[in-house]
Amino acid sequence: MKIVLSPFHFKEILFRGYSLDHIFLLNLINEGMDISGLLESPKIIALVQSISRKGLISDDGKSLTTLGKELLQFLGTKEGKRLVKKPPSSTEFDIWWKEYPGTNQFTYKGKTFVGDRSIKVKRDECRLKFDKILLEGEYTAIELIDALKLEVLQKKEASVKQGVNKLTYMQNSLTYLNQHTYEQFIELVKEGIAIEETPKEFGGTDI
Repeated sequence: MKIVLSPFHFKEILFRGYSLDHIFLLNLINEGMDISGLLESPKIIALVQSISRKGLISDDGKSLTTLGKELLQFLGTKEGKRLVKKPPSSTEFDIWWKEYPGTNQFTYKGKTFVGDRSIKVKRDECRLKFDKILLEGEYTAIELIDALKLEVLQKKEASVKQGVNKLTYMQNSLTYLNQHTYEQFIELVKEGIAIEETPKEFGGTDI
């Protein structure tokens, strides 16, 4: 992509907290260039970390997020059109956060399982990571929420059937997002695995 900057576009990107260094790096990544050879410079490492924190590139640094693509596309627009940063909806994160278990202790189908730790941690960091995942464009908020619901439900169901607290193996919320644990459960949801509680089993009656 050929970058053409008018005084209007230059002023607009600076106003939104971006620099020409950010734009140049984004363009290199967008064109599929390997920037690993540039990472010998502390200054360039800092720039890459900066565009990552701003949600402009994916975690592996090899592609642009939707926000990064929109920023480059903005440079080709007519003067007068403002650069609007559209953050993901906070409501979507709040729904996901509410679904995440606070601890690994729970009661399900009349059975109580004792826990020993908190697994809902670092809300602000989780919000940033959740938003970054959405900006990468591969998954939607609904998919992330449904994947979480499915994993928690499966662990609770397995706990009742096996008599062992499977929620003990649930990662804390930030690790869960950082390690992309949700991906396998998104695939299960796509395959049609139902996110619904199975009927409670009752013991037989002797006659």
